[in-house]
Amino acid sequence: MKKLKVTLVRGLAGKREEHVKAVHSLGLKKIGQSRILPDNPMVRGNIRKAFYLLKVEEVEDEAS
Repeated sequence: MKKLKVTLVRGLAGKREEHVKAVHSLGLKKIGQSRILPDNPMVRGNIRKAFYLLKVEEVEDEAS
């Protein structure tokens, strides 16, 4: 199963509230923080909403 490594690369100060909420729902709070998340529609939607704040990489699951 594919997973996505999502990294916050820009700060949240002064950004629209809906974009900040999308980033927080991905579990990111600080610049440089990364999370590995499942590739599903909820995650993709939040990435699409705040794409300009994030860096996204596809990674393979170690169990496969």
